[in-house]
Amino acid sequence: MASDSSASSLLARRYAARWRMRLRDNALLLAVALTAVALLAGLSGQIAAGLVGALAVLAAALAPRTGAAKQVVKTSATTAAPSDLPSGQELAAAIADPLIVCDRHGVVLFANAAASLVFGRIHPSELIALRFRSPEMQDLIGAAIAGHSVQPVDYGERVPIERSFKVSVTPIGADGRFALHFRDQSETRRIDRMRADFIANASHELRTPLASISGFIETLRGPARNDAEARERFLQIMHTQTGRMARLIDDLLSLSRLEMKPLAGAGTAVDLVALTRQVTDSLGQMIRDNEMALTLDLPAEPVRVLVNADEIVQVVENLVENACKYGQSGKQLHIALSTDAEEASLSVRDHGPGIPAEHIPRVTERFYRVDVETSRVQKGTGLGLAIVKHILTRHKGRLTIRSTPGEGATFTLHLPLAKDPTTR
Repeated sequence: MASDSSASSLLARRYAARWRMRLRDNALLLAVALTAVALLAGLSGQIAAGLVGALAVLAAALAPRTGAAKQVVKTSATTAAPSDLPSGQELAAAIADPLIVCDRHGVVLFANAAASLVFGRIHPSELIALRFRSPEMQDLIGAAIAGHSVQPVDYGERVPIERSFKVSVTPIGADGRFALHFRDQSETRRIDRMRADFIANASHELRTPLASISGFIETLRGPARNDAEARERFLQIMHTQTGRMARLIDDLLSLSRLEMKPLAGAGTAVDLVALTRQVTDSLGQMIRDNEMALTLDLPAEPVRVLVNADEIVQVVENLVENACKYGQSGKQLHIALSTDAEEASLSVRDHGPGIPAEHIPRVTERFYRVDVETSRVQKGTGLGLAIVKHILTRHKGRLTIRSTPGEGATFTLHLPLAKDPTTR
C-alpha cells in the first residue's frame, strides 16, 4: 500500500508539472484568446456563449501537441541556422593534411594552406596534371577525371626535403568534382628505413668477428693443431674479436634501455666540475697511452645539474674516449665547462683531422662512421654518439658538434642547471 501511494503521488506531481509547463508556454495565447472572447460576449450579450468559447480556447491551448506540432517544435529547437555551419571551404582549410579540390576537367578549384606549404603556391584555374608529373600521379588524376574508382597511390617529393605521401581521391557531388588528399607518410617511412638499416648493420657487425673466429677455430683444429706460436697468436685475435662482440652487445643493450625510458626522472644534483675530474682521472691511462696533452678549463665553484650521475659519466667518458681515439694525431685534448643563466655547457675538443661538414648531421646515428676502417681499428662500435644523444635527450639536454677539417672537432653537451644550487 505504501508503494502504491508513493507511485500515485509521483504521478500526480508529474501531471501537475506538465500542466504548469503548458500554461506557461501558452500564457500569451490564453490572454489574447480570453480577451477576444470577452469582448465578443459583451458585444453580443451572450455571456454563456462567451464562457463556452473561453473554455474551448483554454482546452485547445492545454491539449497535447499533435505529431505535426511536435515535429515543428523539434525541428526549430534542433536545427541550427545555416549561417552557424562552416562552409565546405572552411572545413577543407582546417584539415592539417594537404587537400586539393578540382573540377571534372582537373582544374584546381581550391587548395588549402597545407597544400600550398608543402607543394608551393597552387593557383585556382591551374591544371592539376601540370603540377604533379610523376607517372603514378598522372594515372591517378586521369582516372579521377574519367570518374573511375581508384586505389590510393604512393607519391614522393625530394625537394626542398624528402617527403612521402599516400594520395587518395574522393568524388564530390554528382558533377565530377573530386578532392586529392595527401597523407604524410614520411615519419613512418623514416622509422621503417631506420629499423631495416639497424638490423642490417647489427648483423654485419656481428657477422664479421664471428666469421673471423670460425676461421681461426678451423685453422687450430687443422694445420695449426701442433703450432704453439700460431695457436697463441690466433687465440689472441679470437679474444679481441669476442671482446668486440661483447662491447657491441653491451652498447645495444644500453641503447635499448635508454629508448624504453625516454625520460630520466627528477635525478639528483650532481656537480659537473667534480664529475669531469673523476672521468679524466679514470681515463688518465688512455690519455697517456695516446700521448695526449690534457688541458682542463673548469670553474672554481661547483656547477650543479639535476641528472642521473652514472649516465652523465657515460656521456663524458664517451666524448673523451672518442677524442683520444680519433683526435690523437693532434696530440691535444681540451675540456672546458661554462655556464649561463639557464644551462651548463661542457665541451670536449680535440685537434685531430676533424669531421667534414656533410657528416656532422649523421654522426649520432647508429652505426654511422665517418671512416669505417679507422673506427674498427680503434675498436669502435658505431653506437657511442647515439647513446650520448639519447642520454642527453632523456635529461632535456642536447649535443652540439662543431668541426673544421684539419683543425679538430668540438663536442659540447648542454644540460639545464639545477634550480636550487644547494639541493643535494
